[in-house]
Amino acid sequence: MSSFLFGFALVLLVSLGARDQLLVARLAGRTGPGLVVAGVVAATISAGAMAWAGTLIADLLFPAAKQMLVAFALAAAAFELAWPNREQAPAEPTHSVIAAFIVLLARQIGDAGRFIVFALAVATALPWLAAAGGALGGAAALVLGWVMGAGLEKALPLRLIRFVLAALLAIAAVAVGLAARGII
Repeated sequence: MSSFLFGFALVLLVSLGARDQLLVARLAGRTGPGLVVAGVVAATISAGAMAWAGTLIADLLFPAAKQMLVAFALAAAAFELAWPNREQAPAEPTHSVIAAFIVLLARQIGDAGRFIVFALAVATALPWLAAAGGALGGAAALVLGWVMGAGLEKALPLRLIRFVLAALLAIAAVAVGLAARGII
């Protein structure tokens, strides 16, 4: 159960101000609820894919190597969080749910939330609970973006939140990596 809760909470946190959430927030006033459905499906598929990949790779590794893989996944999540998002609101001429789904899925596969799901899948004995928690956390972040709409970027200091989370994940990555090497 802790895999599910960690997956849910961590993915929800690191998805604040993420590219997929901002896209949904920026398109919220121009599209219907199909955008949220596409986002929820994309979050489910991306979390499942990353949990499956984490499980597949973890089965090939020794315990210390698994810890190093978790450290690398956390470092990748920290890097993604720190990377600035300078995208503008898209000019969406088609209002296509399928196009939105493809774009959201592509953005989610390499975002911090899915790296967290990957790390939890490697580190825990129940990777599918991590996937379910990650999918629910990602879906909740997208629903929050859709509900808040354009006000999301004004209501929260998203850049500061993402920098703080990046620093925390970087510290966690270093700690896990040093523990894997037997240094701490």
